[in-house]
Amino acid sequence: MQAAFRGRKNAPTQNVLAAVSFDLKFVYVLAGWEGSTHDATILADALQRTDGLRVPPGKLYLVDAGYACRPGFLPPYRGTRYHLKEYGNRNYPTTPKELFNLRHSSLRVTVERAFGCLKNRFRIIDTNKPFHPLKTQIKLVLACCILHNWILSFGDDEIIPEEFSWIPNETNTQPPPGTEDNVAWVMKRDEWANHMWANRGLSRI
Repeated sequence: MQAAFRGRKNAPTQNVLAAVSFDLKFVYVLAGWEGSTHDATILADALQRTDGLRVPPGKLYLVDAGYACRPGFLPPYRGTRYHLKEYGNRNYPTTPKELFNLRHSSLRVTVERAFGCLKNRFRIIDTNKPFHPLKTQIKLVLACCILHNWILSFGDDEIIPEEFSWIPNETNTQPPPGTEDNVAWVMKRDEWANHMWANRGLSRI
């Protein structure tokens, strides 16, 4: 089974899809997929499950460039500067797409901080050579996410990393066939980007 679980890393890994709120809590977790599986395939599975991921009415999930632009899920523009470190040293956005990506990255940093906190708090899920059976490994991820949420709600926390310390994950930027961008949502994203650009002088970049 190891070949299917070898993705971008040398060691076998499982691919975990998670939805994170802005208070760094996990609101949905789907673990157990092979490390070589594309993120868009896992999202499609999460949406098809009876107890799967649901988008609250009137809300959006910010996702990375590995996902398609579709109702309820808003990725950044591909082929355009994205990560916060690319806008440092007064290297300000110069186009509506760059400004949109900067705002997107500033919000989605929450996901990286939540995962960084989870891995720092529970080192057992960050090991390269787990000695538990696969089913147990899946349960460990879910249990750690539940405990993480409980600690943030009721316990004392000293693990949350600062925003400037996060390291962006590498992503697959080409979705598999059948997960193309939704044309109507691409146009809506363009509209939002142009609106941000037109009002950039009224808010902090």
